[in-house]
Amino acid sequence: LLRGPSHVALPGAAAPARGSMAAEGTPPKPPQDTGGDLDFDEWIDRLKNRYEILPERLLKVACQRLKDILIEENNVQPVQLPVVICGDIHGQFFDMLELFKIGGQIPEKNYIFMGDFVDRGYNSVETLELLILLKVRYPACITLIRGNHESRQITQVYGFYDECLRKYGNANPWKFCTEIFDYLTLSALVENSIFCVHGGLSPDIKLMDQIRVINRVQEIPHEGAFGDLVWSDPDDIETWAVSPRGAGWLFGERPTQHFNRLNGLDLIARAHQLVQEGYKFAFTDPHKQQQGADDGLLVTVWSAPNYCYRCGNVASILDVSETGERNFRIFREVPASASAVPPRQLVPYFL
Repeated sequence: LLRGPSHVALPGAAAPARGSMAAEGTPPKPPQDTGGDLDFDEWIDRLKNRYEILPERLLKVACQRLKDILIEENNVQPVQLPVVICGDIHGQFFDMLELFKIGGQIPEKNYIFMGDFVDRGYNSVETLELLILLKVRYPACITLIRGNHESRQITQVYGFYDECLRKYGNANPWKFCTEIFDYLTLSALVENSIFCVHGGLSPDIKLMDQIRVINRVQEIPHEGAFGDLVWSDPDDIETWAVSPRGAGWLFGERPTQHFNRLNGLDLIARAHQLVQEGYKFAFTDPHKQQQGADDGLLVTVWSAPNYCYRCGNVASILDVSETGERNFRIFREVPASASAVPPRQLVPYFL
């Protein structure tokens, strides 16, 4: 792994104490709806500081507002510098709060989240609701890219569906959120130089204009360009190979060079794969190597520290300044995340 400048954040968040965060014992009661309109600033504060999730009615309102914003976005959403580029979060809410402390708060900073906001972690509801509220309140400051876990099928297997049932007592909130997933953009383009996508490349896509014409308002297809963008991985091969994931492709140095050259890119930033060191470059750029630069054609950014509460990895965010200078900021899990206890199952499982 190639290391760059980094900031190491020491754990410092307090352990959770509020109702929606209850992880053991009886399931928390659904959030109380006291009536009134949705005040975005108030609920952003309540989520960040008191860990209170939205009542079902207000979540529906927030999702409707977000849908109106997302439907206007491009499949390749343009983003201006400065920006902080983030990888998978996977429901690690307290670690995401730490991420904002390190990268800077919205709206002072622009953010790109490259998908997989939910599943595996124990607080996918809080994680997604905070991102929804921030996107509606500051639509120009945050770009949410669809990952392979932003789908109905995957979330029914890896935790988000069950968490919605546990915290709300019914599946309506899951339905509101998964409908929003269909409207999330597929990629982002930072100042025409950094292409951000969840998974990777597709043999069906040579030019970004081919991404712009994809019909994205649907469940993620198992095959084709759309599925490849959220499922593919880089690998130490020359061209293409079948992916062991059963979806997407493994892509090598040559297609990455071609894609960057044809589209005038300096870098592809993607997530989708756990990286123990927080980030990892792939495919050396011969031109930059001659100049002594310490990077490659593509970088994987991973933003869930101690993934699944047991992997022991650090996380990173890619902070790109107004002048285009890149700085990887490394951080570890906070105590509230490190002490996470798996929620008790609603229904006992028998072998």
